[in-house]
Amino acid sequence: MSGYAIDFAPYLPLWLLAAFAGIAALAFGFLILRGIPGSAFRAALAALLLLGLANPSILEERRRPNADVALLIVDETPSQAAVGRIDQTRAAADAMEQVLARHDGDLEVRRIVLSHDSIADGAKGTLVTALAREALADVPARRYAGAILITDGQIHDADSLSDLPPGPFHALIAGNRGTPDRRLVVVEAPSFGVVDEQIEAIIRVDDPTAAPGDTVRPSLSVDGSPQRIERIPYNEDVTVSLTLTHRGPSIVEMSVPELPGELSTANNRTVLSINGVRDRLRVLLVSGQPHPGERTWRNLLKSDPSVDLVHFTILRPPEKQDGTPIDELSLIAFPTRELFEVKLNDFDLIVFDSYRRRGVLPSLYLGNIVDYVQAGGALLDAAGPGFASPFSLYRTPLGDVLPLEPLGTISERPFQPTVTERGLRHPVTAGLPGGPDRSAATTTASWGRWLRQIDVAPRSGDAILSGLDGQPLLTLDRVGEGRVAQVSSDHIWLWARGYEGGGPHAELLRRLAHWLMKEPELEEEDLKAVADGDRLDIRLRTLEDRPEPPVADIVLPDGERRAVPLEPLSDGLFAATMPLTQSGLYEIAEGDTTIRTAAGALNSLEQSDLVSTDAILGEPVAQSGGRIHWLSDGPPPAIRRVEPGRPTGGSGWIGLTRNGDYTVTGLDTSPLLPGWLLMLAAGCSLPQPGTAKPGKSGLLVLDGGRCEYDTFAIMIDRRD
Repeated sequence: MSGYAIDFAPYLPLWLLAAFAGIAALAFGFLILRGIPGSAFRAALAALLLLGLANPSILEERRRPNADVALLIVDETPSQAAVGRIDQTRAAADAMEQVLARHDGDLEVRRIVLSHDSIADGAKGTLVTALAREALADVPARRYAGAILITDGQIHDADSLSDLPPGPFHALIAGNRGTPDRRLVVVEAPSFGVVDEQIEAIIRVDDPTAAPGDTVRPSLSVDGSPQRIERIPYNEDVTVSLTLTHRGPSIVEMSVPELPGELSTANNRTVLSINGVRDRLRVLLVSGQPHPGERTWRNLLKSDPSVDLVHFTILRPPEKQDGTPIDELSLIAFPTRELFEVKLNDFDLIVFDSYRRRGVLPSLYLGNIVDYVQAGGALLDAAGPGFASPFSLYRTPLGDVLPLEPLGTISERPFQPTVTERGLRHPVTAGLPGGPDRSAATTTASWGRWLRQIDVAPRSGDAILSGLDGQPLLTLDRVGEGRVAQVSSDHIWLWARGYEGGGPHAELLRRLAHWLMKEPELEEEDLKAVADGDRLDIRLRTLEDRPEPPVADIVLPDGERRAVPLEPLSDGLFAATMPLTQSGLYEIAEGDTTIRTAAGALNSLEQSDLVSTDAILGEPVAQSGGRIHWLSDGPPPAIRRVEPGRPTGGSGWIGLTRNGDYTVTGLDTSPLLPGWLLMLAAGCSLPQPGTAKPGKSGLLVLDGGRCEYDTFAIMIDRRD
C-alpha cells in the first residue's frame, strides 16, 4: 500500500523567494499589459526558475494497513444471573464472535465481560463506559469501529456512553418483552434513629399488573421481631413508621407477597441497616454525704456531652437539729416524689454514692427503684462506710437486687485492686490500661493501692475486681431486664488523685456506666459480625470456658449454610474471617445466640429492577448511529463493514465502520524539476547585445539577436 505527496525544500529562505516572486510579478505584469511581445513566455520561464529554487520533490509513502478495533461487551452481572438470562447472553456472544471472526484481516475484536468481582460493585449498578474506555485506552480514535453490547438493558451509566470515541454502539437485548415483575423499592430511609421513638421510611411497591386503588400489606420486622404495618397502595410512595429497640445497628426487613408468574422474587424483599442511638442519657446521682470521692463521679458524668446529669447531695438529713431557722437555709428540698415516682422511668441510670438510710427516701420509693431495675433500668451503688451500718441500703427493699451482703465490718488497710479470672474476660475490666495482660505475659497490675474496703459476702453476679482477702470489690449482676453494679469501697478517688501512681479510674467508670446502660460494645456474652469490604469479621466474647473452639453457623443470602470455626484471640475472645461473595442478609448463629448482619450493597441498583428493557439505551444508541435488536425476535443480526458516513444498521444487520487507518513504514523522495531544465530556462532568459532599429510607434528598439526559441528585445523610450 503506497501514497504520494509533493514536498518542498527551498534553497533560499522563504522570505527571499517571496520577494523575488513579487518583483517578477510586478515587472512581467507591466510588460504584459503594455503588449510587449514575448513577455508571457519570459514570465513563464521566471516562474519555472522560482519553482526550481523552491526545490519540489515527490514523496512516496510505504504504508501498512491497521486493523480496526471493535468491542464485544457481554453483560454477566447478577441482574442477568438472577433470572436465568446468562445462558442466552453467552450463546449470543459466542455467535457474534464467530461472525466477527470472518473479518479477522481488518478487524480486531476485544471481548469484555461485565461482572461484579466484589459485592461492593453492585452499589453503583451495571457500568459500561468506564470498562469500555479502559479497553480502548491503547486504541486511537481513528481505529475505533464500534461496539456491540449484549445485555438486559439495565445499564446505569447510559448517559455517559457519549464519552466513547465516535462510532456506532449497538445493543442486543436478552430476555422477553413485557414480563411482569413486582418489586419493593426503598425510596428514602434514615441511617440512624432514636431508640424507642418512631422513625419513618418511604417505600413503594411497583406492580405493572395492579389496578388503581389496589393495596398490599408488606411484612416488617426489626431484628427478627415483627412490627405491624398498614396496607399501602401499589405504585405510590408511602411513608411507613417503625421503632428501634436498642442501641447499635438494627436490621430492618420488609417484603411483599409474590406475584403469580412474576419474573423474580429477588426484589420482593429489602433489607435496611439502621443505627439506633439515644437522644440523651439521663443519669440521677444521689450522694449520701460529702466525701473526697464525690467529685470523681460528678466529673466523670459531666464530662460526657451526651449525658444529662441530675445530682443531689444530702447535706441536711431530717435528724440534723442545730437550731438554724428554716427561712435562713439556702438548701433545696430533695424532690423525692418527683424523682422516684413521677419521673423515675425517664432515667437511664441511678447512682447511689456512699448513701445510707437517713429518712429521706421512704421504703415505698426504694421499692419503686426495685421495680425500675427489674423492668430494664440500671442501678449503681458505690458503697461507703454506711453500707456496713444498721442504716445500710441492704436493709431496705433495694437489698433484693444488690449482689453483695455486708458483713458489718470495715477493713482499713492498703490493698491493690486485682482483676479476677472473670474480669480478664469481661469487657468492663479486660485490657484496662496498666492492668494484667496474659498475651503480653503481664500477670499483675501497676495500679495504686486503695485504703479501705467494706467487708461483704457475694450473693449473686460476677465479681470482676477483688480486694482484701479476695473479697469482691466490683460486682456486676443482671436482675430481670435490668442491670446492677456494686463497688464495695469508696476509695476509687485515690486513683483520680494519682496516689501511688493512680489507676484507670476514668476508663473503668466510663465502661461501667456504659455497661449498665446496655452499650452494645460492652456486652459480656456477645456475638458480632461486621462486613468490612469483601470480608465478614465474626467476633465472639464469652465469660464461659470453652474447651473446644466454638463454631459459627452462617446462612448466606442465597440460603447456603457454612460452618466457620472461631479461633481464640485472648481470654474469652474468639474471632474468624470469611470472604463475602454475595450481597444481602447474613444470619450467624453460635449456641443459643443468633444475629443478623447486612453485607454489601443493600437494595442495590443491580437487583432493584430485573425486567429486560430497551428504554434506557434507546437514546444513546440512536445518537451513536447504532441499532437495538431483541434476541427474542430471532437470531443475532448480520454484521457488515461500512464506510464512514454511511448508515450503520438496517433490517437484520448492524454495521461497523471501516476506517482505513495505516502506519507509514518507509519514505522515498524524487525531484520534481531536473536541474538541467532549470539551467536551460535560465540561459534562454539572458539578454544579448545588438543594434537598434526604429519601431513603428516612434520608439527606438535595439534588436539584440535571436535565440533558439524566441526574440529578446529591450525598448528605449525617446522623448522629443
